[in-house]
Amino acid sequence: MLVQQMTIKKPVSISGVGLHTGVTTTMTFKPAPEHFGIRFRRVDMDGQPEIPADVDHVVEMKRNTTLGIGDARVHTIEHVLAAVAGLEIDNIIIELDNVEPPIADGSAKPFVDLLRQAELEMQDAPKDFIVIDQLVDYKDDARGVQIVAMPLDDFRISVMIDYNNPALGTQHTGLFSLEKEFAEEFASARTFCFLHEVEMLHDQGLIRGGNLDNAIVIVDRELKQDEIKKLTHKLGIDHSVILGSTGVLNDNTLHYRNEPARHKLLDMVGDLALIGAPLKAQILAARPGHAANVEFARKVRKLHQQKKLVKKYQHEKKSGVVFDVNAIQRILPHRYPFLLVDKIVEFQMDERVVGIKNVTMNEPFFAGHFPGQPVMPGVLIIEAMAQAGGVLLLNGIENPGNKLVFFMSMNNVKFRRPVVPGDQLVMEVKMLHRRTKLITIRGEAFVEGNLVAEGEFTAAIVDREEGKAKTAD
Repeated sequence: MLVQQMTIKKPVSISGVGLHTGVTTTMTFKPAPEHFGIRFRRVDMDGQPEIPADVDHVVEMKRNTTLGIGDARVHTIEHVLAAVAGLEIDNIIIELDNVEPPIADGSAKPFVDLLRQAELEMQDAPKDFIVIDQLVDYKDDARGVQIVAMPLDDFRISVMIDYNNPALGTQHTGLFSLEKEFAEEFASARTFCFLHEVEMLHDQGLIRGGNLDNAIVIVDRELKQDEIKKLTHKLGIDHSVILGSTGVLNDNTLHYRNEPARHKLLDMVGDLALIGAPLKAQILAARPGHAANVEFARKVRKLHQQKKLVKKYQHEKKSGVVFDVNAIQRILPHRYPFLLVDKIVEFQMDERVVGIKNVTMNEPFFAGHFPGQPVMPGVLIIEAMAQAGGVLLLNGIENPGNKLVFFMSMNNVKFRRPVVPGDQLVMEVKMLHRRTKLITIRGEAFVEGNLVAEGEFTAAIVDREEGKAKTAD
């Protein structure tokens, strides 16, 4: 795989009709600087809004992938992104003067050819690969979908499709080298649908620009001649249509025996570009679709962001430890004698954290609580859980050590048994709700697997200076 970032040398344009909206659009690819990423720009709108091509900006996955920011939308971006990612381009501006890119022939090949005309240009900065170092698994049992990423120092992808439909059957395909195989073996695979879906999709307001020149229609049921006429009239097709004998409407010739499977792989390459950086992984996908692809991409992107956060604060790798006490002090403003978390052993960004507090006789509060029968104050157990929950603020807040967290409410707080010197307090804290300056968490504290305290807490997040002003008032 190429190791330097890539863009194009000069602008190139293409015009045509969008598959689902039927609008006519001119799309222009333009060079972009290092670390710019892939962005769509709506030049027909006030301010020419830009939409980053990442899962955080996906707003719809109904038979296509749609990005949005504010009022700006770009529909059916997967074939365009497949061409960009398939050519290993990292930085590019994609300008459009309407809401949907041209569908062209229903594949990514016209975009690949156009980008090659623009000439690829290697940049000085290295690529920021997302390296999969653990199994990442996504399942949708209702749809029979499973996508797995496994560690590999390269990028490979295998796809299996099975629609339980005799007109298509089961198909497999695999790509082992983007550089050597994508443009020649996969880019020309066209989009497809089943005959029974065509009228339904049209009635849903989709495939307004679809025709038999930009999509494969797989014949999966018999139609009478009057039904064929009705369908062609609805779709605006002015030439004759036959069911044929090849299993494809009008007996259109397939580019490959397994062209539908290859197109599903093409779609995956485009949707996985929404992770925001090239992958090093082995991807295995069974029955993928846009919704599943995007959810899988979201999962991988989140793991990548989490690893970057951990690396930012935890400077030394330690077995069984996500954040040691030094990292915790970089994250939280608390210090002795009020830092009540010794280490974080589990961390799922925006979701869950597990912290450890080793309770020793040296704790300063035991001198007065209670002499001769030391018991950890319940309010400090609550404080320890809240501090562990403070680690969940890492994502989306710059310099968390400069923030203060003030309790606003505590609900359903219960204490089950005393905590005494020698106990190890294991605190499991889950995020319930989060807004810009408010957080609601649920915490449970355990000693040797036994629940000792629990509760739900709402807190406000303020800057240190703002906190000083509040306390002065």
